Parts: sequence; C-alpha cells; structure tokens
Amino acid sequence: MSLSWPWALAALLVVPLLLLARWWANRRRRRFAVRVSSVALIRAAVPGRTAWRRRIPVILFSAALVFLAVGAARPQASVRVPANATSILLALDVSRSMCSTDVQPNRITAAQAAAREFIKAQGGETKIGLVTFSGIAAMLVEPTTDQEALLKAIDGLQTGRGTAIGQAILTSIDAIAETNPAVPPTGVTSPDGASPTPSGAPADYQADTIVVLTDGANTQGVEPVTAAEQASARGLRVYTIGFGTTQPAPMVCSPDQISGGSAFGSDGGRFGGGFGGGGGRVQQIDEETLEKVAEITGGEYFRAEDADQLQDVLTDLPGNFVGQLKKVEISVWFVLLGTLLAVTAVVLSLRWNRSLSLPAAAVARREPPR
Repeated sequence: MSLSWPWALAALLVVPLLLLARWWANRRRRRFAVRVSSVALIRAAVPGRTAWRRRIPVILFSAALVFLAVGAARPQASVRVPANATSILLALDVSRSMCSTDVQPNRITAAQAAAREFIKAQGGETKIGLVTFSGIAAMLVEPTTDQEALLKAIDGLQTGRGTAIGQAILTSIDAIAETNPAVPPTGVTSPDGASPTPSGAPADYQADTIVVLTDGANTQGVEPVTAAEQASARGLRVYTIGFGTTQPAPMVCSPDQISGGSAFGSDGGRFGGGFGGGGGRVQQIDEETLEKVAEITGGEYFRAEDADQLQDVLTDLPGNFVGQLKKVEISVWFVLLGTLLAVTAVVLSLRWNRSLSLPAAAVARREPPR
C-alpha cells in the first residue's frame, strides 16, 4: 500500500493529544470531587461501571481518528487487473529478412506459427491487436477478442522492404489509445502523472502491453528509443523479441509471402546487402536497441534463435503482463470504517453514561448536610 498524501498522517497527532486531554480532565475531576452526605445512597442509586465500559468508547474513538487520518492520506492498493480489461498489441516484423531459412522453413513461417499459438492460448478473453511493419507500420487488426479475424490476418502476412521498429511502437500506442481513455495518442502531450521517472520507468503502468518481434535493426522512420520514450510516458510496457540467428542462410519465401507475389529463392532473391558463406545473407539483430526499448518502458527483452524458443517466449509472456497490478485508491474504505467506529463510540458513551446518571428520586432523597 502507498500513500498519495503522506503528509496528511500528521493528523494522527490528534490522538495522543486527545488522550492527554482526557487524562488531565480526569485528574482535575478527582481533585475537585463533590462531597455528599451518604456515599451508600449514591452507590445504591448509580449502577456500577466496570473498567472496560469506561475504556471501550475511548479506544473506538481513537481507532476512528487513526482510520480517518490514514484515509485523508489517500492510500492506494495494488490490485490485479482482469485479463479482459487488457489489450496486447503484437507488432510483427515482416521485412524481407524474415524469409531467411536459418529457422526452418523460414523465419516468417515460424513466426506465424508461434503467433497463432499465442492467440489461441488467450482463449478469447484478452483483446489482441496486430501490427505489422517493414518499411512502414500498419494496423492490421485493431484490438479484439475475435480470434478468427486475428488468425486470418496472421495467415495472410506478406514481407516487404525496410524495417520501421519505432513506427510500429507508435502505431501500437495509437491503437491502445483508441480503447483506453487513459492513454493519449502520439502527438498529444501525456497527462501529468504519466511522465517517466528519472530511471525511465513510469510510476504507474497501464494494463495494456506492446510486444515487438523483429529479426533486424531499424532502417527508417522514428528511432525505436524515441518511440519507447513515448510509450513510457503513457505507462505502456514494451516487450521486445529478437528472432533468428546470425548464421548466413538463403532467403526463400513462397509467392504468397512476398508483397507483389513473385517468388524468390537462394539463387534469385538476393537483396539488401552482402551475402555470407553458403550463399546466404547475414542478418544482425540490434539487441542493444531492443534491450534499451524494454528497459525504458519497464518491459523485458527476449532472444529466440529457433521456432521452439520463439514458441516458449510467446507462451510465457502472458504471465508477465496479463492481469498486471494497478494502483487503486482505497481511502473511501478507511473513511467509512473510521466514521463507523466514531459513531459507535459516541453511541456507547451516551448510552452507558446515561445509565450512570443519578435518578431523580435519588436526588430528591439526598439528605441536607449537617
């Protein structure tokens, strides 16, 4: 539990002050006690009061003041957000390097299979959005629980030239902003309290999450670190996955996996840079940038060199962000409990003190002093 206004706890000083005032009043009362002619008459007229009856109202009222003071400090508790209140934006790299066959049959096919299993594993309870990026980023499927629409989009992925990781993050932010009013879209100043802390991580995270899967480095558009700062300012975690090996491998994609529909293989599909041994292209993953993006946003970076590792990463991811903890103010419960205790203390005090007052008949029979 945390406090929004911890300085309000200074109100707790009222409790010892009131107890001190009560002790002082009782001390003065004993010093100036009124003498009566017949103590036996008073004892017969006034019922006895045990020590616990004298103390219970005081204890209850003191506890009420403590709860009210804590309530004034605006306590916040961390509660787990249900899965159906979250959105996961899955940003998939569909650059031409995803045709590399270092992961069999090629990277994009392995990524499609892992993404399909990830979507099915959510059981339709969590909203999932699909963003694809090569030279540009596109919102392929807005956050939805419609698994059929997501799986159909996954099956139709096509590769293109370029890699715009930063733009993919910004596109994901805008998609989340459409469904979460607490997240302003890109280009809009984030609200007070959503700005990142000096360490880079925001004070409070949204339940929505961005997952970026890429096999290379940003080649155009906004820098990924700049986009990560935008996500961090909005309390959005970004989890990054570097996919593939650094071993040279031929580029082989089927016609339906290439934008434009022309198939190419290891002999005819040489593009975008030099080739290593064995007639294949060497694709380097910018792990430093991906780690930085995850660090800035409070996410995590994962490395997957084959289809099984990618499947494991995506399978384990929901345990990190679905149903994340979110701070909720609970001051109202402290105020309600404090008010209830205060009312109870007053009622008990009035009731028991009334029973201790002298009956009128006893007062009438009081003997005059001699």
